[in-house]
Amino acid sequence: MKKIKAEPEDFKLQATTMWSFPKRGIWATHKGDYRGNWAPEIPRNLILRYSKENDIVLDQFLGSGSTMIETKLLNRKGIGVDINPNAIDIAKSRINFNFDFQNYHEPILHLADSRDLINIIPDESVDLICTHPPYANIIKYSEDIEGDLSHYNVEPFLDEMSKVAKECNRVLKQDKYCAILIGDTRKNKHMIPLGFNVMQRFLNEGFVLKETIIKQQHNCQATGFWYQKSIDSNFLLIAHEYLFVFRKV
Repeated sequence: MKKIKAEPEDFKLQATTMWSFPKRGIWATHKGDYRGNWAPEIPRNLILRYSKENDIVLDQFLGSGSTMIETKLLNRKGIGVDINPNAIDIAKSRINFNFDFQNYHEPILHLADSRDLINIIPDESVDLICTHPPYANIIKYSEDIEGDLSHYNVEPFLDEMSKVAKECNRVLKQDKYCAILIGDTRKNKHMIPLGFNVMQRFLNEGFVLKETIIKQQHNCQATGFWYQKSIDSNFLLIAHEYLFVFRKV
């Protein structure tokens, strides 16, 4: 088990609804090599704001394990879920570290479906949900895994996200928070408001909206080929995502 640097340098909690992390953190075992993973500053902010030590924090779109790294560093009881065994393997390797804190909790990882956690997580047992689902079929994370949401077109994806929202509502404790990072997409030069549609699916399941945070994307190259393509084809490059923070009432 490797020894790591447990704290980011010059970290401050975000205080506005505009978040930007141009130099994404590389403390602990965080890396930016997993396509679509979020900057570790995002789960750190969410965990520190909306939970306390020893709380249970769920990420049911585990990916490479960024949220679970932060639950371990911040002494929360992390539960990570993914339908993709490759993601589970990567996350296991990333959370395999120790540091100068004696009472941390080792995250628990499950190979399972985010729409059906009944055999893993009891009703109203989670203190915070902190997750980053795929954006429909923009990035495909597997070739042939049945139920992988990264293979769904927009409308079927939204229907499946309704099931995710229902399961979030089931496992979350009353008056606790569920945070989802989601972006938009574009088809035939027109915007598809995937983010707002996902937000509405969560509202339909009984959540209320605590915060809408605009997170700036820094992998959007407004130079060279894509800049000229934007001009020639008359569309703007998408440079933002939405971080919705819901509360269960």
